[in-house]
Amino acid sequence: MREINIGLLGCGTVGTGVAKILIENRELIRSRVGTPLVLKRVADIDLNKERGISFDEGVFTSDAQKVVDDPEIDIIIEMIGGNGISKDLILRAIKNGKQVVTANKALIAGQGNALFKAAADKGVDLAYEASVGGCIPIIKTLRESLVGNHIKSMTGILNGTCNYILSKITDDGSTFEEALSEAQARGYAEADPTLDVEGFDTAHKLAIIMSLAYGMEINLKDIYIEGISKISPMDIEFAGQFGYRIKLLVISKNKGDRVEARVHPTMIPFDNLLSNVNGTLNAITISGDAVGDILLYGHGAGMLPTASAVISDTVDIARNILTGTHGRIPLLSYQMENIKKIPVMPVDEISTHYYFRFSAADRPGVLSKVSGILGNHDISIKSVHQKGRKSNGSVPIVMLTHIAKEANVQKALTKIVCLDVMCDRPVLIRIEDEDGQDLI
Repeated sequence: MREINIGLLGCGTVGTGVAKILIENRELIRSRVGTPLVLKRVADIDLNKERGISFDEGVFTSDAQKVVDDPEIDIIIEMIGGNGISKDLILRAIKNGKQVVTANKALIAGQGNALFKAAADKGVDLAYEASVGGCIPIIKTLRESLVGNHIKSMTGILNGTCNYILSKITDDGSTFEEALSEAQARGYAEADPTLDVEGFDTAHKLAIIMSLAYGMEINLKDIYIEGISKISPMDIEFAGQFGYRIKLLVISKNKGDRVEARVHPTMIPFDNLLSNVNGTLNAITISGDAVGDILLYGHGAGMLPTASAVISDTVDIARNILTGTHGRIPLLSYQMENIKKIPVMPVDEISTHYYFRFSAADRPGVLSKVSGILGNHDISIKSVHQKGRKSNGSVPIVMLTHIAKEANVQKALTKIVCLDVMCDRPVLIRIEDEDGQDLI
């Protein structure tokens, strides 16, 4: 019986999870694949760390290049992360004719176009299911299950750290700082949480799935990104009073000759399924012309959920090896010659509903000044609430709008912030509904 040998680069949290599944579930995997998947070599800088797994003697090395160059290894699993040595090792593995599995979303989002071309030119597979949504089969769904659909839109929660923080603020009344501190204490957030809370991690994932959905080159640089660090308990409370929850969403819409692509805090109605996805869970709604809307839901991170997706890719490639095939499913869902440069809409050109909160002096005529400026910029007010929460001489004025154009909104806010009655910068949160009609 032919064995398929695996080389694992990086044995940190997720890498350990991959090793654990390969070793402890080896018989389960063998019974499904028809041949053993053998973890032959593991490269890591820490050779003595206790990982709670019984590795075969001599499996560890500190020389990752030695693993990539080993002629007996069939599949390289890259779990190092980042944009440095991981890229060099993947390219070297591809040059050596090895199949590659990675969970490295930052690398795929930033360098994927070049990596996939190298893999296609060499005739090897480069699999990356675990780069988006942990154990949720988002990439497999787009590449395989929905292959007969024109994808119309995708909306989702793809960062468990941000979702946990917003859930804590919503459910417990915590401040952002308190919720972040608890997320760090529980291991849900890094010591430097910038990549998560400012939306960059989420944008990496959106860049990847947009390419799969629309047949476009991976384009990270043109995605609009806004994080959650400025979201306050006051705005979450007001959102609840209006029937909304605030979530950090990926939003992408297919406009035919261009696409919307944005990541930002968003108010969504209570009856939207995504509004009830809480804690560290992830979910995404994909809309296709044949299937309508489908919802994928599950753990978007963590040792074993992410490792499960890595093993899924590894098994797919193992089956290809056994049948002597490669490239059976295009790396980016579309054949390489059919992948286009599709422009991303500037955020100024989007139209949606808006929530505004103004902190204004408690004087007569404030509301008329603000509404006048909005009206002059073609922004129609749907609802106004002037709350009696005086603080340092100011009161919050909350407005919800009909559909307005982002460019007009930004111009209006620039004028409003200059009014002598304004005590602080306005707060803007975009509102999304399912059908684009007026919400309230």
